[in-house]
Amino acid sequence: MNFLAKYEKEFAEYDKLSHDFIDDDKIWVQLNKWHNPSPADVRQVLKKAEQCIRLEPEETAILIQNQDPATIQEMYQLAHQLKEEVYGDRIVLFAPLYISDECANNCVYCGFRSSNKAMHRKTLSMDEIEQEVRCMIEEGQKRTVLVYGESPATDIDFMCDTVKKVYSVKAGHGAIRRANINCAPLTVAELAKLKEVGIGTFQVFQETYHHDTYRTVHPQGTIKGHYRWRLYCMDRAQQAGVDDNGIGVLFGLYDWRFEVMGLLYHTIHLEETFNGVGPHTISFPRIMPATGTPYSERPRYTVSDADYKKLVAILRLSVPYTGLICTAREPDHVRREVIPLGVSQIDAGTRIGVGAYAKSKSANQLPDKEQFTIGDSRSLDDVVAEICDMHCIPSFCTACYRLGRTGEQFMKVAKSRFVHNYCIPNAIFTLKEYLLDYASDATKQHGTAVLNRHVEQFKGDPVYETIRTNLQRLENGERDLYL
Repeated sequence: MNFLAKYEKEFAEYDKLSHDFIDDDKIWVQLNKWHNPSPADVRQVLKKAEQCIRLEPEETAILIQNQDPATIQEMYQLAHQLKEEVYGDRIVLFAPLYISDECANNCVYCGFRSSNKAMHRKTLSMDEIEQEVRCMIEEGQKRTVLVYGESPATDIDFMCDTVKKVYSVKAGHGAIRRANINCAPLTVAELAKLKEVGIGTFQVFQETYHHDTYRTVHPQGTIKGHYRWRLYCMDRAQQAGVDDNGIGVLFGLYDWRFEVMGLLYHTIHLEETFNGVGPHTISFPRIMPATGTPYSERPRYTVSDADYKKLVAILRLSVPYTGLICTAREPDHVRREVIPLGVSQIDAGTRIGVGAYAKSKSANQLPDKEQFTIGDSRSLDDVVAEICDMHCIPSFCTACYRLGRTGEQFMKVAKSRFVHNYCIPNAIFTLKEYLLDYASDATKQHGTAVLNRHVEQFKGDPVYETIRTNLQRLENGERDLYL
């Protein structure tokens, strides 16, 4: 049986559907209806958003179409406020680990596509994975997302073995405590295997929700060419018990306004189908140049920095309790601008390409493009210092995953705006670990000031003594303490 035929019966079930939950025409009707809304219309939506309630599509359309500078600034201010209320001022840090760039698909915008002869293909061996993970741990990483192409070389059993290998690596006080997965859509049975090996968030990005564009950039005759197989992947994940999911769009394939609406409709579909459990995270990368990939150099729907800022704020306002991830595709100056607009997670110390961490450490070598170009290639230590300078607290926390605060349990605490009562103390503990084990002298100075300020914010709170006790335990050599 060939690789594509493996899924043909699954595809046929989705082909029977008369429609899916993305209605292209309806989305454009909603957007066009609210062309240039009044400030009063915008403020009415913001009044609802203040309550930390998910917006409806027409309300989000009003924010998308808003052109009034004064109320756009009000949108930015409220987006910042909601993020602080839900998550506090912590920014979660992680780094991707590329396991394989072998891929059976031929997506026109991607450096991994099968027809790209400029790529030298590689899948890491288990020994090479251990080497990569060790390099990451020695920089202070605690969280990763494992990235795979879609290929017979990276089937579900291989992926499960790689997760086990990542968790097995220890170096000094360090280890990767949570491995998320970014891979192709899987069957329910395959997803159940990933759950068994203890993955964190399962990510699949639709890339574009626009049906015609999807067909254009994902050629027929490939697995990824099937729109609904990808669209309903998170349904299958929930059915398999993988209840912590991440969705996303590759901005630049189609009009950003439509794509934001698609992300909202996907969120609504999941919440209505799975007892209020929507995505844990939403990602919003922009197309960046990739090795041997002309399409990526000149995307038709390029998103300006100004529109990028706006869409980040709108996502925070529309789905206030969901984590928002800004990746290192973006240059550092853009990330500095969008973090205050509602971002709760970023990658840092990122090295793209298969085997890139070992190459970077041994030869100070950074890949030029690979699957895409990264805009922020700074070290983890540099990013930690900058987050502290922004009066935020860096966090490497993985407690929610390991204590079962995922899916419905996570949504309950997030929607109640109570999650920061876990997040900030745990951020304090993981920052303390980083400062003790990995930080440069300059970053220790910045980080200690931020840490002390956050500890004092809990003075008078019942958890204050627990925080102080755990910090002393960390000083004494213990690690991995969390609430």
